[in-house]
Amino acid sequence: MGAGKRAAIVLAAGSGTRMHSAVKKQFLTLQGKPVLWFSLKLFDEAGINDIILVTGSEDLDYCRRTFVEEYGFDRIRSVVAGGKERWNSVENGLMELLRLGYGEGDIVLIHDGARPFADLQMVERLIRDAERYGACTAAMPSKDTIKIADEEGFAACTPERSRCWIIQTPQAFSCPVIFGAYRKMHNDPVFQQRITDDAMIVENMTDRKVRLTEGSYRNIKITTPEDLPVAEMLGKECT
Repeated sequence: MGAGKRAAIVLAAGSGTRMHSAVKKQFLTLQGKPVLWFSLKLFDEAGINDIILVTGSEDLDYCRRTFVEEYGFDRIRSVVAGGKERWNSVENGLMELLRLGYGEGDIVLIHDGARPFADLQMVERLIRDAERYGACTAAMPSKDTIKIADEEGFAACTPERSRCWIIQTPQAFSCPVIFGAYRKMHNDPVFQQRITDDAMIVENMTDRKVRLTEGSYRNIKITTPEDLPVAEMLGKECT
């Protein structure tokens, strides 16, 4: 792999309303640890130079105390406050990387802190593809048939399943590519309202193609109450 710096922005600013829990999903207990611990452990073991942890402003002290002081993740360079939308939180992380001098030749991985089962091999594949293509995302072929709905809730069309991929995180980018995409995105408030991930910002705001890099069907995101027992089962298989 190249000689540039490697950073990870780990997103943990979501409110987790779909979990119907008083505890935010990224802080729920999984195998005796907070869900977020697994993502931080991954990037710590991957030798990432700097981890930027983005969390809610009300959770800044908790994250510093728990993950920096108690668990000793010394690769966490900064804990910064998130924003109203996911892309606002990512942008705050990117601004921190700019402050730290990231730029040409450097790679950033952006990851949902509620995905505890990404692995080292996946991170290595993503860094390699980001170096080669400038933009990539963890993804897996869809096992299910996908329907596109019309405005009334009826099936409008069925895309060919062999071309449908389920998108995951981490997503990895060369720093100039993702910095430039975010700068251009600021001029399009209509587009901002439909952003769901960083790959689509690069797709729409640059001429760069986003490589679909092998992820894992185990790389689930904990979003609803049904996900937690599945995560517990997957966690036991990993131990």
